[in-house]
Amino acid sequence: MDSEIIEPRGTLPSRPVFFFDIDNCLYPRSSKVHDMMAKLIDEYFEKHLGLSEEDAIRLHSEYYRNYGLAIEGLVRHHQIDPLEYNSQVDDALPLEGVIKPNPELRKMLEDIDKSKVKLWLLTNAYVNHARRVIKLLQVEDLFEGLTYCNYSEIPFLCKPQPAMFAKAMREAGVERPEDCYFVDDSYANCAAAQKLGWTTAHLVEEGVPVPETQASNFQIRHLEELRIAFPHLFKPSS
Repeated sequence: MDSEIIEPRGTLPSRPVFFFDIDNCLYPRSSKVHDMMAKLIDEYFEKHLGLSEEDAIRLHSEYYRNYGLAIEGLVRHHQIDPLEYNSQVDDALPLEGVIKPNPELRKMLEDIDKSKVKLWLLTNAYVNHARRVIKLLQVEDLFEGLTYCNYSEIPFLCKPQPAMFAKAMREAGVERPEDCYFVDDSYANCAAAQKLGWTTAHLVEEGVPVPETQASNFQIRHLEELRIAFPHLFKPSS
């Protein structure tokens, strides 16, 4: 996937699709990108809503819990410009000093048989952030497209809304839920995808508590375990 033609395309040949989440999935949660982002979001709440640190953290958590994205709560209830928010939060993250190329990740993605399945990105981030991350990981050429949360379109569509998964299928050119494979670190996202009929693997990174009830049929600790979960999608030699 060339970085200049990453925009979604809707008229592609029918082929099963393997959807990959990006944040805390293609790179580990232990990189602390999520923590850095949470701090910037809390600071944004404090500055733009005039809240104390404690109230900012509480409202951020409430909006994330209710809507899946803090920014959706800001737009719904405070008329915040989402692109201006994005410039001060996602785009302000110092990713260049944190996210590095991962040869093991690249090798695993290269070993997937592209004649059997199409690789596609599915993220709740805005397109700028998604592009930055996959470029830093040096895997942007391995994916055929990207479905992202478009902050310029209100109301937002984001995981785990069923409409977001439908949008991803439409943009990736796949019609049947049984032709969709998915990996994500979010319990809610994996449970929603599984309910829709997608074959789903919930990534629960080492050090993260294992849920009492699995979100989906497959639960893995590392992306390398996708080779075991979905062996039929990988090249025989791998």
